[in-house]
Amino acid sequence: MSQFTIITLASSNSLVFWALCGRYVLGHEAMRRMGTANVLIAGMRGLGVEIAKNVILSGVKSVTVQDEGLAEWMDFSSQFFLLASHLGQNRALSSLSRLSALNPHVHVSAHTGPLKETLLQQFQVVVLTDSSLDDQQRFGTFCHSNGIKLIVADTKGLCGQLFCDFGEEFEVLDTDGETPASAMIDHITKADPGVVTCIEQRHGFVDGSTVSLSEVCGMTKLNSYGPVDIKVLGPDSFSICDTSSFSEYKKGGVATEVKKSKILQFKPLDEALVDPELLVMTDYGKMTKHQTLHLAFQALHGFVKRVGRLPKPRSQSDAELLVAMVTELNKVSHLDQLDEDVVQSLSFTACGDLAPVNAFIGGLAAQEVMKACTGKFTPLQQWLYFDALECLPEGNGGEGEELTESTCSPRGSRYDGQTAVFGSGFQERLGEQKYFLVGAGAIGCELLKNFALIGLGAGEGGHITVTDMDSIERSNLNRQFLFRSQDIGVREKQKSEVAAQAVRVMNPNMNITAHQNRLDPDSEQVYGHTFFMGLDGVAAALDNVQARVYLDGRCVQHQRPMLEGGTLGSKGHTLVVVPHLTESYGPAKTGSQNAIPLCTLKNFPHRIEHTLQWARDQFEGLYKQAAEHVNLYFRDAAGFLERTLSRGEAEALEVLECVWGGVGGQRPQGWEDCVGWARRQWETLYNNDIAQLLHCFPSDQLTRSGLPFWSGAKRCPHPLTFDPSNTTHMDYVVAAANLYGQIYGIVGTRDSSAIRSILETVHIPAFTPKSTVKIHLTDKEMEEERESGHLDTGRLEELQKKLSSPPVNSAALQMHPIDFEKDDDNNFHIDYIVAASNLRAENYDIPTADRHKSKLIAGRIIPAIATTTAAVAGLMCVELYKLVQGHRKISSYRSSYINLAVQYCVLSEPLGPQRFTVSDRSAHTHTGWVNSAQSNPRGCLHPGKAGSNCTPPTPAPPCLELCLHNPGDLQCTKAPKCEARE
Repeated sequence: MSQFTIITLASSNSLVFWALCGRYVLGHEAMRRMGTANVLIAGMRGLGVEIAKNVILSGVKSVTVQDEGLAEWMDFSSQFFLLASHLGQNRALSSLSRLSALNPHVHVSAHTGPLKETLLQQFQVVVLTDSSLDDQQRFGTFCHSNGIKLIVADTKGLCGQLFCDFGEEFEVLDTDGETPASAMIDHITKADPGVVTCIEQRHGFVDGSTVSLSEVCGMTKLNSYGPVDIKVLGPDSFSICDTSSFSEYKKGGVATEVKKSKILQFKPLDEALVDPELLVMTDYGKMTKHQTLHLAFQALHGFVKRVGRLPKPRSQSDAELLVAMVTELNKVSHLDQLDEDVVQSLSFTACGDLAPVNAFIGGLAAQEVMKACTGKFTPLQQWLYFDALECLPEGNGGEGEELTESTCSPRGSRYDGQTAVFGSGFQERLGEQKYFLVGAGAIGCELLKNFALIGLGAGEGGHITVTDMDSIERSNLNRQFLFRSQDIGVREKQKSEVAAQAVRVMNPNMNITAHQNRLDPDSEQVYGHTFFMGLDGVAAALDNVQARVYLDGRCVQHQRPMLEGGTLGSKGHTLVVVPHLTESYGPAKTGSQNAIPLCTLKNFPHRIEHTLQWARDQFEGLYKQAAEHVNLYFRDAAGFLERTLSRGEAEALEVLECVWGGVGGQRPQGWEDCVGWARRQWETLYNNDIAQLLHCFPSDQLTRSGLPFWSGAKRCPHPLTFDPSNTTHMDYVVAAANLYGQIYGIVGTRDSSAIRSILETVHIPAFTPKSTVKIHLTDKEMEEERESGHLDTGRLEELQKKLSSPPVNSAALQMHPIDFEKDDDNNFHIDYIVAASNLRAENYDIPTADRHKSKLIAGRIIPAIATTTAAVAGLMCVELYKLVQGHRKISSYRSSYINLAVQYCVLSEPLGPQRFTVSDRSAHTHTGWVNSAQSNPRGCLHPGKAGSNCTPPTPAPPCLELCLHNPGDLQCTKAPKCEARE
């Protein structure tokens, strides 16, 4: 048999799609570099295949997977691409076809021979898993001296290890991937050094930051001065260079962070082994443990070299030998504290191979591969250790069997790698679990993979219910690895169903049911009291806070544990909610510090985010809400008018004008009318409205204090003049006309020359600004105006009369509302947003945004990458082990926050439940919405009720009432001392 096997999948899909998916997180240049990288991943057990999966999804040029070993039952606890038919076959070859299917643009090959230096020379990045320390040192020296980036990753049971060596000098082009901070300038002193005061309360810069200054009026020399190092003086001020010889500052200016590259030096593995300063902490409560693990992993290699195998599960004699070997190593390392319990636990569990631990370490390792290929983000320097030894039973066997060599011995089962750690009794308990997974997106797919590998709900009486109402989109494929391109757009292939089918292939014993329901109050007939009380736990893989809060409330109500996790690009978090032990997810925070004031959007934008949000609002108003209002009117004219008028005169006038536009004489009769409407809309938005604004507030307007009105965050705009030869001008007309036609069922065209011909015949009415128009400076003014009732009531009465009788042919006049869809490049949606936003940005001299950035912001895309989702799902399932064990010590659980861009991983003990006083007695709850209870004299926690007036539902079903002074008493009649759950 040849040692190399190569599979390349042809695909009609463009490489552009895969590049765009990662570009939201990594950027254009990083993705270009990624596309030229060749990566070798040695070892195709669970950890190796996890790294390979993530790297292939990221979009490198090629991946070669190497393994001389043959598949055995022990591999199946974490190797998700092996089937029972692969037993006795080479692991690399067995995994090859399914790895190749992940990304048709990555060349994937398998090497079944041994690792040699001549092989390594073909790659820019080499990853070693399941390797000996001798090989690590040998190949580490070779890679370091030949400019090859080396990553070593290893897991043993509940412990993991990661090491990076990127050479003598490695340039990091962007240390954290964050958008450069910027701040609008309020004033600059003429001094040495000059002091810049910003309009924003927090400018976001740190000491040593480098910024460039632009759009400064008066002290104009700063605009061409170039990048300048700053010293932070306060949250809204910083000092710059000597400005004493410059002209006086007048107004305006923007300070923008300039990112600088950084050179890092790495030591080769044999030198790094003896340098304790290179150890990066992940859990500061485990510093001594991880220092001990650094020696214990070395000793473990020595144990294998001496005995020819890993320590047997729960073997006391093997553990004693490993402890002795670590103690010997410490004579050189001189650790102040050596944690022998950690060494013993490592020995007891080293034979184990756990999917969640591999998912976490594999996610981190794959991210380091991406850093090595691109220079984007800060790499690990240089050692990282992870352990989840608190997953072991509290006491030897906890509620289950005693863990012995016998109970942890292999049984020729797909769970042997897990049984080696937790014993056969725990495996049975996992199989009996009934869990509810909400969401089958990026994290949901990773959770389902882990559920299948660990056997959650795969035994007698066990079951997994997964719900997700979404279908599969092309943008899902680079991180939701259970889906393939053939699943896109197929009505019968909803996310939940395809994901369920995929994990049944991984583990044919999975008992899983797929639903397509949204989780909200409307689905409580399906997911009601009986459903929740039949569960052992819930996992949340949701993409919005509101849904998390709702699910958290349901879990609190029914006292069910919840695993929660989320990601944003390279960042991720996990939270475990244990009834009566930890805090819950909690209520949604009221208000948003990031909300853009309406007056800013309407009249005073100063960032591209403002113009993009304005464009989104225009899209929703013109092409969705208007059509929906018309259809509601046609359905029940009298009822619609009554409901609309009851919402207040200001809103009623706005809605009825919109309806009359779709019913009366403004309704288009053909494509020419759509083009004419789009052209007049352009004139209104980008010329007339701006002219009216400048009429109300001329460019030289002064405030009552005598200061320029157009200064600081207020950019003085200028009207635009339509030019059919201007690409952006025409892009707007083409997109707006086609979208307008779509809501009326009129077919349009992209033929610009034909549209230009129509434009020659379009009449543009002359515009004269009105002195009676009032423009609001604040949202408060706007709201007061609406509440004052100062509006054209005559026009409102006129519209009400015109719309009192709907047209007789209303069925033929039904409109077609458009739901914004960011992922279809042929539907004109993003075309409209980009053009509309950039034209408004031109009005206000705001730097425009390309299609990529506009789509990211306006599409409200939450960037996700496979590495972070894998790591987060792994950490969630580590907590799942503890829940199934029945741990009752809060110190056993961990919340986590990770940022893989800078290899920041912090695991910490979760907070306990809130405590409050009920009738002079201390009580606690893990509910997230009991804040009002602390000010409630009678202790009633019924949402929305005042304590003295609240009475619980009568009769109160057991599911709605929980007695706090006597937990578990569902017949309590002392209403003021009971918590009404709904």
